[in-house]
Order: sequence, then structure tokens, then C-alpha cells
Amino acid sequence: MAQTWHDLLFAHWPVDAGALRSLVPRELRLDTFDGRCWVGVAPFHMSHIHAHGLPPLPGLSRFPELNVRTYVTLDGKPGVYFFSLDAANRAAVWAARSFYRLPYFYASMSVEGRDTWINYDSRRCAGKAEFRGRYRAVSDVLLREKGSLENWLTERYCLYTVANGKIYRAEIHHQQWPLQDAETEINVNTMASAAGITLPQSPPLLHFARKLEVLIWGLRELKS
Repeated sequence: MAQTWHDLLFAHWPVDAGALRSLVPRELRLDTFDGRCWVGVAPFHMSHIHAHGLPPLPGLSRFPELNVRTYVTLDGKPGVYFFSLDAANRAAVWAARSFYRLPYFYASMSVEGRDTWINYDSRRCAGKAEFRGRYRAVSDVLLREKGSLENWLTERYCLYTVANGKIYRAEIHHQQWPLQDAETEINVNTMASAAGITLPQSPPLLHFARKLEVLIWGLRELKS
């Protein structure tokens, strides 16, 4: 599966491992940086979505998505674990739930560029998960060095999910994230609390990426 991601915000907060342990399957080890877990809320929009070797399908090739994530490892391979993924396309939600076993939800969403800002609204159609705010880049692109927190948060090339007691991994390929420092004005953010996570009151660590082309392989079941 090929996708192009646009105007992505990484908003990250440190969270104690004890607060996440019951929310992440025991089969996956919580990954930490300097002893702390991190939870990310990431709004963006996608385009040119298509299966390898096939053209994009009308009505399915572009839509907004917003995910809530943390970071895990298995057998020494770091990856991403998603608490939720909201998307503004019913067919894509069905397909991702069916073929990737991921917790996708249908949401009413809008994305609008205005001056240098990205205005982003998302409201899940079932439940109280909502994000409303705006964000923008405030620096030039800087590729973050290995060993830095920014690199640790973003340079992860697989996702994990657990369904019916089985562990799955999907490989992800892309160039290094072209990160820029960011600022945001968030009016409403209940995305993490909808997953049972209480974010700290401290300001989040913010990064922006204008564009990234991504390849995602299918799920592969791992031996327990």
C-alpha cells in the first residue's frame, strides 16, 4: 500500500509507563526514552492511496486521518502501537479494521490551510473523541540525529497490533522524517482521554512535517 502524508503534526506528551501498561497488550513491551513512555496525537491528511501496482480508486485515495499512538518493542524491533485511528472515509475504516486489525473509527473531519496555519477539526461519529485546533511550522527542516528524542519518536518502521491473542506486525518504509519545529493552538483535544489516557498539563513537544511518501506492507503474524 502506497500513501502520501501531508501537513502532519506530532504532538507528544510524556506519560508514566504504569498509566499505559493496562492499555497496551501484554505481549508488547512498552518502549521508553530516559525512563518515560510517550503518547502522540498526530493529525494529518493523506493522498495517492493505492495498492501496489494499481491506480488510486476514486473516493478512496485521499482523506484526513488522526491517530493516537505510543511506542513499543518486540524481539528488539521498535514500532508503533495505535490506541485509535480516526478517518473521514467509511470504506477505508472498514478495510483497515478488516485487513490490518487496527482500531479505526469513522469521524467527521476537515482540514484547511489558511496563511501559514493548518486548521484541523475532527469529531468521531460514535463517542467523544474530538480534536479542534490549528498548527504550523516555525523552523526550517532539520533531520534529527539518531539517539535524539525526536528521532526515537518518529523513526519507527513498523506497527504492531494484537487481535484474538495473535501478534501482528506490518512493515513501513519511508525516508527520514523532514521534521520542523511547530506551534499549535488546540481548542479541544479529547483524543487521548477517549482511549483512557490522561495527558499531563505540560505543553506537548511539537513537530511538523509537510510531506512524506510511505509504503506499508500487509500484516504478518508473529510467533507468540
